[in-house]
Amino acid sequence: MTIFKQERKPDISVIVPVVERYDDLRKVFVEYSEPFRKIGKGFEFIFVVDGGFNKAYEELKSLKNEFNEIKIIKFARNFFESIALMTGIEHARGDIIFTLSAYFQVEPNAINEIMVQLKKGYDLIITRRFPRRDNILNRIQASSFNLLVRKITACSFRDIASGLRGMKSEVAKSLELTGDMHRFIPILAYQKGYKVLEINAAQRAEDKKLRFYGLGTYTRRFIDIVTLFFLIKFTRKPLRFFGLIGINLFSVGAVITGYLAYVRLFMSQGIAGRPLLLLGLLLMVLGIQIASLGLLGELIIFTHARDIKEYHIGEIIE
Repeated sequence: MTIFKQERKPDISVIVPVVERYDDLRKVFVEYSEPFRKIGKGFEFIFVVDGGFNKAYEELKSLKNEFNEIKIIKFARNFFESIALMTGIEHARGDIIFTLSAYFQVEPNAINEIMVQLKKGYDLIITRRFPRRDNILNRIQASSFNLLVRKITACSFRDIASGLRGMKSEVAKSLELTGDMHRFIPILAYQKGYKVLEINAAQRAEDKKLRFYGLGTYTRRFIDIVTLFFLIKFTRKPLRFFGLIGINLFSVGAVITGYLAYVRLFMSQGIAGRPLLLLGLLLMVLGIQIASLGLLGELIIFTHARDIKEYHIGEIIE
């Protein structure tokens, strides 16, 4: 990993993960740095380059020779976007931290509105690409994904995957991103009690190409949503989740075995060779095991409760 250091502490850090695709990086830097130059804020652009993107890395090293605001972090192999963002946040020195895609999604002037809203007291500002200018299939995919997330989380965000975000450093440092959880940054921050706002940002013409992924990608995204649901609802109370499943399975198994016991005792019919008996016993055992997982989770959380902080204090008056 190579890190280029800059002496002056910047006011703003912009983290740009180069992990999947990227546009002209010079153009990305020049256009998105212009709003910060106009408002007179010191800034740094931290480009986190995933393994395998050697051409992008060489381009950025050339840019570094021209612009002192650029910092480069290069991974030895692929770690993908969540780790790239976490690494960028770890090395960010600004009081305000932006995240930005390495390709054009929204117009740079949205940065000005983000700064305005941060000054008003919001902790995290995300952008919604509106009006959408891209392929109809892209819009259907995005709308379906965001609708499902809204139903599960009860949050009203309409474009959580948009890459341009601005947040206070405190918010960014509190994030714990694993897997593909970077898509759910606004929801994770909202659950901690931070003030999150979504604003409209004009979509760039470059962001109109059809994006259609393989079945594995959609499967992983569905799993991510299920993971998010569990993290939001049951992280601090796993027994409610596993216990509910376990009790239901045990109850079904108990009803089956109770019925078979009645058949054997009062109707004098043999039950030893019935598959239904094995099913009933299996469900009862499985129910006990799953409920035990929840109980074990409760014990672990109770033991580490003092080390787990899932909240943000807005104000203390003494």
